[in-house]
Amino acid sequence: MIISLRTRSSASVQHGRNTLSGIIAAALTLALYGCSAPEPTQDLLAPTEAQMKIRSMQTRVFDIKDRQQAMRGVIAALQDLGFIIERANEPLGLVTAARFAEPNYYDVLGVTVTVRPEAEGRTMIRANAIYNNKPIEDPKVYQNFFATLERSLFINREQTSGPQPEPSK
Repeated sequence: MIISLRTRSSASVQHGRNTLSGIIAAALTLALYGCSAPEPTQDLLAPTEAQMKIRSMQTRVFDIKDRQQAMRGVIAALQDLGFIIERANEPLGLVTAARFAEPNYYDVLGVTVTVRPEAEGRTMIRANAIYNNKPIEDPKVYQNFFATLERSLFINREQTSGPQPEPSK
């Protein structure tokens, strides 16, 4: 009788092992299936209408031939608006700046401006602003920046084309 008990217990242990192996295999299959990345869609990087609307607010074209003059105007405009210039890369036409935002001065407003030559002596300038790492989509913000930039470019143009002072002797 002892022999028959051993046979039954050995069979139930084997059955328990098979069940445990099946559960582990199912769990691994589900885990691996859950880790697979979804297939990208065809329009993954296609611009949306909202993106194009924001881009049109962020971009202006100016009648400026000299890229350096445009870069100086951008830097001056940002400084006039209270920004601290973080980086200015003339070969890439890129200016990044930041400032603390009013009224509490712990929020950060960042701006990246690109300056790109266009055809026929024109220059395209695009400003991209973020507030606490969130994109700004308010058109008034960009209108204010471009109004300040136009004044800055006008002042720079007047200073460079105006009468030059005589050197002191």
